[in-house]
Amino acid sequence: MKNKKKVSFWEFFQGLGKTFMLPVALLAFMGLLLGIGSSFSGESTIDALPFLGNQFLQIVFRFMSTIGAFAFSYLPVMFAMAIPLGLVRKEKGIAAFSGFVGYTIMNLSINFYLTENSLLADPEELREAGQGMVFGIQTIEMGVLGGIIAGLLVYQLHKRFYTIQLPDSLSFFSGVRFVPIITSLVLAVVGLIIPIIWPIFAVVITGIGTLIQSAGVFGPFLFGAGERLLLPFGLHHILVAMVRFTEAGGSAIIEGNQIFGALNIFYAELQQGLPISGDATAFLSQGKMPTFIFGLPAAALAMYHAATPKNRHKIKGLLISGVVATAVTGITEPIEFLFLFISPLLWIFHVIMTGLGFMIMPLVGVVIGNTDGGLLDFLIFGIMQGNYTRWWMVIVIGAIWFAFYYFVFKTVILKFDLKTPGREKVTDETEYTEEETHYKKKGSYNVPEMIDALGGAQNIEVVDNCITRLRLVLKQGAIVDDNKLKELGALGVVHLGENNVQVIVGTKVTSVRNELDSLLYD
Repeated sequence: MKNKKKVSFWEFFQGLGKTFMLPVALLAFMGLLLGIGSSFSGESTIDALPFLGNQFLQIVFRFMSTIGAFAFSYLPVMFAMAIPLGLVRKEKGIAAFSGFVGYTIMNLSINFYLTENSLLADPEELREAGQGMVFGIQTIEMGVLGGIIAGLLVYQLHKRFYTIQLPDSLSFFSGVRFVPIITSLVLAVVGLIIPIIWPIFAVVITGIGTLIQSAGVFGPFLFGAGERLLLPFGLHHILVAMVRFTEAGGSAIIEGNQIFGALNIFYAELQQGLPISGDATAFLSQGKMPTFIFGLPAAALAMYHAATPKNRHKIKGLLISGVVATAVTGITEPIEFLFLFISPLLWIFHVIMTGLGFMIMPLVGVVIGNTDGGLLDFLIFGIMQGNYTRWWMVIVIGAIWFAFYYFVFKTVILKFDLKTPGREKVTDETEYTEEETHYKKKGSYNVPEMIDALGGAQNIEVVDNCITRLRLVLKQGAIVDDNKLKELGALGVVHLGENNVQVIVGTKVTSVRNELDSLLYD
């Protein structure tokens, strides 16, 4: 082989998006547990539906909430492990282990920097300071971006060092054992750099908060769009905390006390039985409802319809659980993470539409508070509060959002052939014959000649394998030399379409696949 196949920038990000499916699938399920458990154990829900206050039911709901919170508390480290696990081609277990090591050490290093420079925030002010807890380590709150940074760095380190040979005196640390070692060193340095550059982002967000307060009717748009835009970086907590609890979210005199922050104002008015201020709710649940209850479920429906028909049954459960978590409880990550890293265009569309939802709701007179933006908020703080909330306008605007989201998502997915769930390049389900499951070629395969028979390295886009077959996605399946492959020892060649080809290799398929990977990618 003269030329080794290079993975293009786009192919890399397609592969990166695929690695996210493992934590996202868990996130969808855990989102249901967390959303239902936390919603039905909340004081406002119990006040509205007193039978839910039953002690046994509350224990069940609190248990569901505790278990469901796992995925959201540890989502960044799951990304740090899933990215190298999915991207590396060999020694995947070491890659995932190194992802955990690297992410933890990065946060320990951040904590060391904050401690040495007396920058650790008081426990009750963590979110306002942009800090959080990771495995008991007080660190900068970076959200999933922290996990992605660690995961990508570990992937590059693994690819570079997993075959390294050290001098004889250090030979014990050679090969895969060196990967977590070099990961520890590199991520420790990265952890010292992050606190130096991260305050720049906090300053920008503070400026945004000031801008929101002075932007009039466009203030809610800036808040809603900014909050979604910052979500992947874990910086949205700073913006949300500013608007909910400081002057950036407004001020009001209630029972002789000056109250700052949109959420504080809303709760104070609710507690005193006063008319709810539309200026406060403009930054609360109502702005999320068109997107959360209608828009994202429509996006999920578009992804379902855009999937290949034979794959729809495989993704139905994932999408349904994501829709329930999003629409009922306002936990949106299970749906958003299905397209966030695949299509920046769809993400920007989603950011803008969320901002528009925040802007339009107060303009049409909707007055619905609280924080989640799901059906429970819509029921408890909208419908059950009376007609003055103008809750029916949420349905009117939501219907428009549903149609718009569905049209845009389906059009973009199909036009750009985005690999949303169910659209991955896959082969048909295989029925294995007894002959191929026991087939074992005498001697080894000449893999370089097999590559030539497949049309050359430039013709091979994706290499995978099952228990007996090489599963290949090719640019041109028609140029494959079936007879040559059989001469080289293949039991048979199956063409499943213009691009999908399976080469029946038998019990030696794993070693052939590994040699193919080595020749094409290393």
